[in-house]
Amino acid sequence: MSFDLVIFDCDGVLVDSELISCRCLIDTLRGYGIETTFEEVFATFLGRSTTTIAEHYRAAGLRIPDNFQAELKTRVRQAFAAELRPIANIETVLRRLAAVYCVASSSDLDRVEFSLELTGLSDLFSGRIFTAQMVANGKPAPDLFLYAAARMGAAQDRTLVIEDSVSGVQAAKAAGMTAWGFVGGSHYAARDGRALLIEAGADRVFERMSDFRRQQAAG
Repeated sequence: MSFDLVIFDCDGVLVDSELISCRCLIDTLRGYGIETTFEEVFATFLGRSTTTIAEHYRAAGLRIPDNFQAELKTRVRQAFAAELRPIANIETVLRRLAAVYCVASSSDLDRVEFSLELTGLSDLFSGRIFTAQMVANGKPAPDLFLYAAARMGAAQDRTLVIEDSVSGVQAAKAAGMTAWGFVGGSHYAARDGRALLIEAGADRVFERMSDFRRQQAAG
Protein backbone atom coordinates (compact mmCIF):
# COMPACT_ATOMS: atom_id res chain seq x y z
CA MET A 1 0.00 0.00 0.00
CA SER A 2 1.00 3.62 -0.28
CA PHE A 3 1.24 5.82 2.80
CA ASP A 4 0.22 9.40 3.49
CA LEU A 5 2.90 9.86 6.14
CA VAL A 6 6.27 8.26 6.87
CA ILE A 7 7.66 8.74 10.38
CA PHE A 8 11.39 8.19 10.79
CA ASP A 9 13.09 7.53 14.08
CA CYS A 10 16.34 9.51 14.32
CA ASP A 11 19.04 7.52 16.11
CA GLY A 12 19.97 4.44 14.14
CA VAL A 13 17.66 5.33 11.24
CA LEU A 14 18.61 8.80 10.03
CA VAL A 15 21.99 8.99 11.76
CA ASP A 16 24.38 6.19 12.72
CA SER A 17 24.51 7.17 16.36
CA GLU A 18 23.61 4.19 18.53
CA LEU A 19 27.12 2.82 19.12
CA ILE A 20 28.34 6.31 20.00
CA SER A 21 25.40 6.95 22.33
CA CYS A 22 25.76 3.62 24.11
CA ARG A 23 29.46 4.20 24.68
CA CYS A 24 28.76 7.64 26.12
CA LEU A 25 26.10 6.24 28.43
CA ILE A 26 28.41 3.48 29.66
CA ASP A 27 31.18 6.00 30.38
CA THR A 28 28.78 8.34 32.19
CA LEU A 29 27.36 5.56 34.36
CA ARG A 30 30.86 4.33 35.18
CA GLY A 31 31.54 7.75 36.67
CA TYR A 32 28.74 7.04 39.17
CA GLY A 33 30.15 3.62 40.03
CA ILE A 34 27.60 1.78 37.86
CA GLU A 35 29.17 -0.83 35.61
CA THR A 36 27.24 -2.06 32.59
CA THR A 37 27.97 -3.49 29.16
CA PHE A 38 27.03 -2.58 25.64
CA GLU A 39 24.78 -5.63 25.43
CA GLU A 40 22.92 -4.62 28.59
CA VAL A 41 22.51 -1.04 27.39
CA PHE A 42 21.40 -2.21 23.96
CA ALA A 43 18.81 -4.63 25.34
CA THR A 44 17.43 -2.29 27.99
CA PHE A 45 17.65 1.24 26.65
CA LEU A 46 17.75 1.25 22.84
CA GLY A 47 15.04 3.63 21.70
CA ARG A 48 14.29 4.86 25.23
CA SER A 49 14.61 8.37 26.65
CA THR A 50 17.27 9.53 29.10
CA THR A 51 14.50 10.09 31.64
CA THR A 52 13.64 6.39 31.40
CA ILE A 53 17.30 5.47 31.92
CA ALA A 54 17.55 7.56 35.08
CA GLU A 55 14.28 6.14 36.43
CA HIS A 56 15.47 2.59 35.76
CA TYR A 57 18.58 2.93 37.92
CA ARG A 58 16.90 4.95 40.65
CA ALA A 59 14.20 2.29 40.92
CA ALA A 60 16.99 -0.23 41.45
CA GLY A 61 18.29 1.84 44.35
CA LEU A 62 21.33 3.21 42.54
CA ARG A 63 22.48 6.81 42.74
CA ILE A 64 21.85 8.86 39.62
CA PRO A 65 22.70 12.52 40.24
CA ASP A 66 20.42 15.34 39.17
CA ASN A 67 22.92 16.49 36.55
CA PHE A 68 22.91 13.06 34.81
CA GLN A 69 21.07 14.25 31.72
CA ALA A 70 23.22 17.37 31.37
CA GLU A 71 26.43 15.38 31.78
CA LEU A 72 25.37 12.73 29.29
CA LYS A 73 24.25 15.41 26.82
CA THR A 74 27.65 17.11 26.95
CA ARG A 75 29.48 13.82 26.43
CA VAL A 76 27.23 12.84 23.53
CA ARG A 77 27.50 16.21 21.79
CA GLN A 78 31.30 16.07 21.94
CA ALA A 79 31.35 12.54 20.53
CA PHE A 80 28.79 13.33 17.84
CA ALA A 81 30.73 16.38 16.69
CA ALA A 82 33.75 14.15 16.10
CA GLU A 83 32.16 10.95 14.82
CA LEU A 84 28.51 11.20 13.76
CA ARG A 85 27.58 10.28 10.18
CA PRO A 86 24.25 9.97 8.37
CA ILE A 87 22.92 6.55 7.50
CA ALA A 88 24.08 5.74 3.97
CA ASN A 89 21.66 6.87 1.23
CA ILE A 90 19.15 8.41 3.66
CA GLU A 91 19.28 11.83 2.00
CA THR A 92 18.47 10.29 -1.38
CA VAL A 93 15.51 8.42 0.11
CA LEU A 94 14.15 11.57 1.73
CA ARG A 95 14.49 13.72 -1.38
CA ARG A 96 12.71 11.12 -3.52
CA LEU A 97 9.97 10.28 -1.04
CA ALA A 98 6.52 11.04 -2.43
CA ALA A 99 4.74 10.91 0.94
CA VAL A 100 4.96 13.57 3.61
CA TYR A 101 7.50 12.62 6.28
CA CYS A 102 8.72 13.68 9.71
CA VAL A 103 10.96 12.49 12.54
CA ALA A 104 9.75 11.22 15.93
CA SER A 105 12.51 10.44 18.41
CA SER A 106 12.99 9.48 22.05
CA SER A 107 15.97 11.83 22.15
CA ASP A 108 15.64 15.42 23.36
CA LEU A 109 14.82 18.07 20.79
CA ASP A 110 18.25 19.70 21.14
CA ARG A 111 19.98 16.41 20.39
CA VAL A 112 17.81 15.63 17.36
CA GLU A 113 18.36 19.09 15.91
CA PHE A 114 22.09 18.86 16.59
CA SER A 115 22.31 15.42 14.96
CA LEU A 116 20.44 16.54 11.85
CA GLU A 117 22.54 19.67 11.55
CA LEU A 118 25.81 17.75 11.87
CA THR A 119 24.79 15.30 9.17
CA GLY A 120 23.36 17.85 6.72
CA LEU A 121 19.75 16.70 7.11
CA SER A 122 18.26 19.56 9.11
CA ASP A 123 16.76 21.41 6.13
CA LEU A 124 14.83 18.27 5.20
CA PHE A 125 12.98 18.20 8.54
CA SER A 126 12.26 21.87 9.20
CA GLY A 127 9.14 22.14 11.37
CA ARG A 128 8.64 18.37 11.37
CA ILE A 129 10.57 17.19 14.43
CA PHE A 130 8.72 15.51 17.31
CA THR A 131 10.31 14.16 20.49
CA ALA A 132 9.38 12.34 23.68
CA GLN A 133 9.51 15.69 25.50
CA MET A 134 6.23 16.58 23.79
CA VAL A 135 4.15 13.69 25.16
CA ALA A 136 3.33 12.11 28.51
CA ASN A 137 4.74 8.66 27.76
CA GLY A 138 7.72 7.71 25.61
CA LYS A 139 8.21 4.59 23.53
CA PRO A 140 7.06 1.79 23.74
CA ALA A 141 3.85 3.71 24.47
CA PRO A 142 2.19 4.95 21.25
CA ASP A 143 1.89 8.57 22.40
CA LEU A 144 4.73 10.06 20.35
CA PHE A 145 3.69 8.48 17.06
CA LEU A 146 0.04 9.36 17.61
CA TYR A 147 1.03 12.95 18.39
CA ALA A 148 3.25 13.20 15.30
CA ALA A 149 0.55 11.80 13.02
CA ALA A 150 -2.06 14.14 14.44
CA ARG A 151 0.19 17.15 13.97
CA MET A 152 0.92 16.06 10.41
CA GLY A 153 -2.79 15.45 9.69
CA ALA A 154 -2.39 11.76 8.84
CA ALA A 155 -4.54 8.78 9.75
CA GLN A 156 -2.91 6.06 11.82
CA ASP A 157 -3.66 3.32 9.32
CA ARG A 158 -2.08 5.38 6.53
CA THR A 159 1.17 5.97 8.45
CA LEU A 160 4.43 4.07 8.07
CA VAL A 161 7.04 4.12 10.84
CA ILE A 162 10.73 3.32 10.25
CA GLU A 163 12.36 2.13 13.48
CA ASP A 164 15.52 0.38 14.60
CA SER A 165 14.49 -0.48 18.17
CA VAL A 166 12.15 -2.99 19.77
CA SER A 167 10.48 -0.25 21.81
CA GLY A 168 9.99 1.85 18.68
CA VAL A 169 8.39 -0.98 16.72
CA GLN A 170 6.14 -1.78 19.67
CA ALA A 171 5.11 1.87 19.89
CA ALA A 172 4.26 2.01 16.20
CA LYS A 173 2.15 -1.15 16.34
CA ALA A 174 0.39 0.07 19.50
CA ALA A 175 -0.48 3.23 17.55
CA GLY A 176 -2.11 1.17 14.80
CA MET A 177 0.56 2.01 12.25
CA THR A 178 2.67 -0.05 9.87
CA ALA A 179 6.17 -0.62 11.24
CA TRP A 180 9.27 -1.42 9.21
CA GLY A 181 12.40 -2.33 11.09
CA PHE A 182 15.73 -0.95 9.88
CA VAL A 183 18.89 -2.87 10.77
CA GLY A 184 21.49 -0.97 8.74
CA GLY A 185 23.03 0.92 11.63
CA SER A 186 26.46 -0.11 12.88
CA HIS A 187 24.96 -1.32 16.18
CA TYR A 188 23.43 -4.26 14.30
CA ALA A 189 26.66 -5.34 12.63
CA ALA A 190 27.29 -8.12 15.17
CA ARG A 191 23.74 -9.13 16.14
CA ASP A 192 20.54 -10.44 14.56
CA GLY A 193 18.44 -7.30 14.56
CA ARG A 194 16.04 -8.79 12.04
CA ALA A 195 14.84 -11.45 14.49
CA LEU A 196 14.52 -8.91 17.31
CA LEU A 197 12.38 -6.51 15.31
CA ILE A 198 10.19 -9.18 13.74
CA GLU A 199 9.52 -10.58 17.20
CA ALA A 200 8.58 -7.07 18.33
CA GLY A 201 5.96 -6.92 15.57
CA ALA A 202 7.71 -5.31 12.59
CA ASP A 203 5.80 -5.84 9.35
CA ARG A 204 9.06 -5.87 7.41
CA VAL A 205 12.76 -5.52 8.12
CA PHE A 206 15.38 -4.11 5.75
CA GLU A 207 19.08 -3.34 6.09
CA ARG A 208 19.93 -0.78 3.39
CA MET A 209 18.23 2.54 2.77
CA SER A 210 18.83 1.90 -0.90
CA ASP A 211 16.22 -0.87 -0.53
CA PHE A 212 13.57 1.48 0.89
CA ARG A 213 11.79 2.22 -2.38
CA ARG A 214 11.93 -1.46 -3.34
CA GLN A 215 10.24 -2.35 -0.06
CA GLN A 216 7.61 0.32 -0.59
CA ALA A 217 6.87 -0.80 -4.12
CA ALA A 218 6.43 -4.36 -2.90
CA GLY A 219 3.75 -3.21 -0.47
